[in-house]
Amino acid sequence: MEYRNLGQTGLRVSEICLGTMQFGWTADELLSNQILTAAFEAGLNFIDTADIYSRWVEGNPGGVAETIIGRWMKNNNIPRHQIVIATKVRGWMGSSANDEGLSRAHILQAVDASLRRLNTDYIDLYQTHWYDENTPIEETLSTLTDLVRQGKVRYIGCSNHPAWRLTEAIWTSINSHLERYVSYQPHYSLVHRAEFERELADACRRYGLGVIPYSPLAGGFLTGKYRRDRNPESARGEGVRRYFAERNYDLLDVIENIANQQGNRSISQIALAWLLSDPLITSPIIGPRSLEQLDDNLGAAGLRLTQEEKKTLDQASESQK
Repeated sequence: MEYRNLGQTGLRVSEICLGTMQFGWTADELLSNQILTAAFEAGLNFIDTADIYSRWVEGNPGGVAETIIGRWMKNNNIPRHQIVIATKVRGWMGSSANDEGLSRAHILQAVDASLRRLNTDYIDLYQTHWYDENTPIEETLSTLTDLVRQGKVRYIGCSNHPAWRLTEAIWTSINSHLERYVSYQPHYSLVHRAEFERELADACRRYGLGVIPYSPLAGGFLTGKYRRDRNPESARGEGVRRYFAERNYDLLDVIENIANQQGNRSISQIALAWLLSDPLITSPIIGPRSLEQLDDNLGAAGLRLTQEEKKTLDQASESQK
């Protein structure tokens, strides 16, 4: 497992990050613990979660994934310094008017709740889950700066911000001498390129942000599970349907051909390798719902495409730009 600096910081994270949106949803706590243990033993030290995971599931109040991670660390005596925990704040987590957003009131309440659930004294990377048009960026960044100075948070990052809001945040930090975002978490894969590549990629490159893409396998589409003549039911089926297009099925054929040429490689490993072969990318976030999926995803560690293979995939997915 390769370890990379997160942006311009000295924080070293594994080249693959374990996402946990599935914990308490499509993976119960027993299976989630098995996945966490197997990933940790394989050398993965980077875990991404969010306080709202997974409120959209009936009976799930949110905070479940964080709670599972916290119990796993405690019950298995995991040395805290060997794990890099990233979580997020922004979403609805209660019943009052101030139980969501990026206001000072909500962030201060939310960070303490996340710390309790995670059973830890500090969060390595605290991320704003998406922007809040109702709160001045100065208020958000000054609050996050206070958390860093208090030792509750080590670094701050963001996700799902348009390029102009990301740039505004960076410049506000510079001009007001506040902590600045060190990482950006985009929705990015071979079948979802335009959103990140149009402007955000240049902003991340210009300001030296670490890039940790979520949904790198497009909800399972880039595993080869869904084909022209095979569309199995799944918990994420509705979200995957957007990729059911002839051009994407053609892309799967190209990926599969490269996988076969590589020898005993899977479609998902090649899709992850496409990201890992880009020097701008720090660590794609995988979301395995089984030990078999985890094992397959970890097989991408250390895998790099040749320039010709990368060019072939770039051209085959050109329509996604």
